[in-house]
Amino acid sequence: MQAYVVGGAVRDELLGLAVQDHDWVVVGATPDDMIAKGFRPVGKDFPVFLHPDTHEEYALARTERKTAPGYHGFVFHTAPDVKLEDDLVRRDLTINAMARAEDGTIVDPYGGLRDLRDRVFRHVSPAFAEDPVRILRVARFAARLPDFTVADTTLALMRQMVDAGEVDALVPERVWQELSRGLMEQKPSRMLAVLRDCGALARILPELDALWGVPQPPLHHPEVDTGVHMMLVIDYAAGQGYELPVRFAALMHDLGKGATPPEHWPKHHGHEGVGPQLITALCKRLRVPAECRDLAVMTAREHGNVSRALELRANTLVTLFERCDAFRKPQRFAQMLLASECDARGRGSEDHDMRSRDYPQAPCLLRALDAARGVNAGEVAARYAENREKIPEAVHAARVSAVKAALREST
Repeated sequence: MQAYVVGGAVRDELLGLAVQDHDWVVVGATPDDMIAKGFRPVGKDFPVFLHPDTHEEYALARTERKTAPGYHGFVFHTAPDVKLEDDLVRRDLTINAMARAEDGTIVDPYGGLRDLRDRVFRHVSPAFAEDPVRILRVARFAARLPDFTVADTTLALMRQMVDAGEVDALVPERVWQELSRGLMEQKPSRMLAVLRDCGALARILPELDALWGVPQPPLHHPEVDTGVHMMLVIDYAAGQGYELPVRFAALMHDLGKGATPPEHWPKHHGHEGVGPQLITALCKRLRVPAECRDLAVMTAREHGNVSRALELRANTLVTLFERCDAFRKPQRFAQMLLASECDARGRGSEDHDMRSRDYPQAPCLLRALDAARGVNAGEVAARYAENREKIPEAVHAARVSAVKAALREST
């Protein structure tokens, strides 16, 4: 009975990255052997055990056979005579198909060390094509390790999988899981680029794929292409370390531009009205959490108004706050301002970088919101106890007056 650390822990250790979790493969053991040593069984599809002290996962070495479409269609086989190499060959990429023995020796039967050195994502075997989740994983790894490229043979295999309809078998929860994890990596645009290169983006996120080739006004968007702009925006959000709802809102903010008719190009009048509908449908399809959905819808609807904040009158600003439920949820409103700022900064070209441009709209709006929230709505309402239908109008007017005063003081 021998135990090996496998997969991501070995890869990250060799790359000098922090190792979060250790996964182990055990060769030469049966489930009874593991239980006798105090391991607790937890696996449903195949034998996985928790170490009695460290609680790390130990899986018996196994082989697998494809029996049905999708990523659930596998039959697994474990036995004491299954070799480590037999287990590793079923893994997705060579850099994830290495193992470290308890004495520190690296077991690398499929060239993972070479591909780590060359910064290449390469599939281990043709069995890669049997699991469509691997397309999403490669794309996510590209976001995490942006200096890696996908091997030509692997990209060709991914395209074949897409053409064969394997991606269509993915369940929404798994698509969202991998997408959300990729958005939280170092350079999310690499994930989108890989998905687009193999054709998977058009199948799982057609609304997003539609942004490429859609022009925007070059005066405000030196990058011109809406898809390129979206990638700059999401990378800026990642560079700032923003949380997932802000990054998802940044990703979705211009979704309406992919649905505006060409006669409205390049200005895309009305895209703020189309985007929320597309986002709502997309989120329902992928079962996106409400926190991410609501912020994305609000950002798509309001980012144009946010960009014009310095031109808006106090009455319009208070109406904006009311529409965004900012008095009850000021933190979400602040998140929308972050996503809108990503939109403003995620623009430019090689000779026209706009990431460091001033963005006075956010402090202006936050100052105005603070002033409006400072109004005691209860006191205002008390003055209209006998004429209650006028309370909303009176509270609104008091907030407008407070915003006017605050903006005068700041000029």
